[in-house]
Amino acid sequence: MDIQTEKIALVKRLLDTDDEAVLNQVKEIFENSEKDFWHDLPEHVKAGIAISKQQADAGLLTPHAEVMKKYAKHL
Repeated sequence: MDIQTEKIALVKRLLDTDDEAVLNQVKEIFENSEKDFWHDLPEHVKAGIAISKQQADAGLLTPHAEVMKKYAKHL
C-alpha cells in the first residue's frame, strides 16, 4: 500500500470515529511530532549531553552488556 492510500484510509477512519479519546490521541501525536524539545532543555542539560557525545566519540563509554554484568546482582 502506498503512502497516499494509507493517508486516505486513516482520514476515513478518523472521520468515522466519534471516540473522543482517539481524536485526542491523534491530536497529541501531531502536536508532539512538531515540537522540538531541545529548545526547552536547561543549558546544564544541553552541556551534559554535549559532554556525553564527546565521550562516546572518544570511545570512553562502557558497553551496556558489561555494565549489566557488573551490576546484575543489584537488580
